[in-house]
Amino acid sequence: MKRLTSQKYYAMLLHAAQLLEAHSETINNMNVFPVPDGDTGSNMTMTIQGVFQVPFTPEMPLGDCAAKAAEAMLRSARGNSGVILSVFFRGVGRALKGKTAATAADLAAGFAVGAESAYGAVMNPTEGTILTVMRAAADCAKQVAKLDPESDLEAFFAAVLTAADGALQKTPDLLPKLKEAGVVDAGGCGFLDILSAMDEALNRAEDVLEVQHGTPAPSAAPAPSGSAAARDAAEIVYPYCTECIIEKSAPYQGEGGAKPLHQFVEQAGDSAVFVDDDSLVKIHVHTADPGRVLTEALRYGSLLTVKVENMRQQHSELLEQPAPAEPAPVREKSKENAFVAVANGEGICAVLRDLGVDELVTGGQTMNPSTEDLLSAIRRADSKVVFVLPNNGNIVMAAQQAAALAAEEDIRAIVLPTHSIQQGVTALYAFQPHALPEENQEAMTEALKTVHSMAVTYAVRDSEYDGKAIRKGQILGLTENKVTVVTDSKEDCVRALLGQVTGAGCVTVFYGSDVSEEEAQAMERQMAQQLGTGTDLVMVSGGQPVYTYLIAME
Repeated sequence: MKRLTSQKYYAMLLHAAQLLEAHSETINNMNVFPVPDGDTGSNMTMTIQGVFQVPFTPEMPLGDCAAKAAEAMLRSARGNSGVILSVFFRGVGRALKGKTAATAADLAAGFAVGAESAYGAVMNPTEGTILTVMRAAADCAKQVAKLDPESDLEAFFAAVLTAADGALQKTPDLLPKLKEAGVVDAGGCGFLDILSAMDEALNRAEDVLEVQHGTPAPSAAPAPSGSAAARDAAEIVYPYCTECIIEKSAPYQGEGGAKPLHQFVEQAGDSAVFVDDDSLVKIHVHTADPGRVLTEALRYGSLLTVKVENMRQQHSELLEQPAPAEPAPVREKSKENAFVAVANGEGICAVLRDLGVDELVTGGQTMNPSTEDLLSAIRRADSKVVFVLPNNGNIVMAAQQAAALAAEEDIRAIVLPTHSIQQGVTALYAFQPHALPEENQEAMTEALKTVHSMAVTYAVRDSEYDGKAIRKGQILGLTENKVTVVTDSKEDCVRALLGQVTGAGCVTVFYGSDVSEEEAQAMERQMAQQLGTGTDLVMVSGGQPVYTYLIAME
């Protein structure tokens, strides 16, 4: 074959996505770092399976197909390895832009741009990783195309595979941790699997353009002695693996438009990967303060996806994981009642746990968890009745869908229509352990009427809302999720919000990740003076991003 068509390319990507899924657990077990930010095989699989969402038709030009596949991978990208993989294919897509079909020379150019982009996305590139394997594949592709620009694609891929495999086998010589563990690089292995699967599909007489479900996975290889479970959690200096995708606002549109954010992320921790596309930014970083990273990210646009994982906790769970056992028989649920709540911010999560929440799902405004995220938490709660607190109006519907799916599994999930963290806390206080589920549902829902939910944030762009002219950077006060105050200072904003309610007996304030202790203490003094001695005032370090203050007045 001399020309690669869109149909053949899409068939190659589909086959790669399915083969990688079958091999993902083996690749997971090759990871040697203290705690994987997710697992390498799983992350790469979820990333490349973004191609399942591409609305492919045989009439689609190759350039369009490659671009859509690359964007789908970027949106699905998980973990360091997944982001790097998506960046590689984005480079391939750029090189193929405008082409209806591709020669070996075109593919070589795509591999070169892909490898260069992957190196550029990683702030401190390390040899002996997936990057090394990508570069070896690109270098070989360039040599083959130089010798014969019209080379048969079968011969082209065979040569590239040999070079990539050779580079993979040398990764332990470049990275001491790999040699210590007795494994090759997991990400590089995943990339080689993808190339191998693409080669298989290239050599097929017929193109398979549908997802083949139910591909059996081979038995997972045992974890190597140098794997994550054998590492000391003390190695984890930056414990929170933080990822997000930003849809850029107008001032930052265009490739490279978010350079200041790039510099910020580089200083925020380690293992940073930053992709600055025309309309999207993808961030991956290990940090001690995920709220600070997410708050800064919001200055550049809207958050499409967010994931924050505590790697120290993951490490402890790996160490404590028992040996595989026979499947447990069906048993009764361990609890009568349990709570699932959506929240973000270490302090807020701690308060919710103290009030009895069993499972926390990271999310909130602009960070909406999926139905599957909520359903998984409902399952983990392991209770006869699970009360779900969405704590955001945009999450209530997903929670209701999760509850409906849980019912199909004979799990009773009751969604309480909490539209804010403040309402969620109030609902938990109203819970009576010995009451019937229906009685608690009624009492907790009724309790929501007793709290006024307010918030302080800032404007990310110039706009007009409800007759109010708003300038970028101004301070916004929200009452029940509606903008009611526009000021130039946080102090004036809080003063105006408190003035909207009279006779409150208790005021609770969660201050965010961008508020220092000194600022919080000064605000507490201001609020105490305004409220007077007849009101109990409680200040809590919530640690939440986006909102400087969350205020509950009861």
